[in-house]
Amino acid sequence: MVRWLIAVLLVLHGLVHLLGFVVPWKLATVTGFPHRTDVLSGVDVGETGARLIGVLWLIAGLGFMAGGATLALGATWWWVVVLCAGVLSLALAALWWQQAYAGLVIDVVAVIGVAAYALLL
Repeated sequence: MVRWLIAVLLVLHGLVHLLGFVVPWKLATVTGFPHRTDVLSGVDVGETGARLIGVLWLIAGLGFMAGGATLALGATWWWVVVLCAGVLSLALAALWWQQAYAGLVIDVVAVIGVAAYALLL
């Protein structure tokens, strides 16, 4: 039961990462997540840079979803996928911390939890 709960939470967290993709690519307008081309509260990366970062958000989101799916399916290596997605997500949330502060907290919890799990294997 706990495995399924964690798997669902990982997939949901991955879906939230899609905001970081659809907004820079102007595929959707999302209240509270304005289109921006700056990171770290002022460093302008331009449209191309914002889109590249958007692709990284997509990769992190797919990583969380894949990690959740592999956990649900019982794969023993699910934690590697989640750890990689979590580290990437932490870096991205740091770039856009004003909008991604809640995700930053969730990523810290996920990375610490998965790292602790891996150490206990």
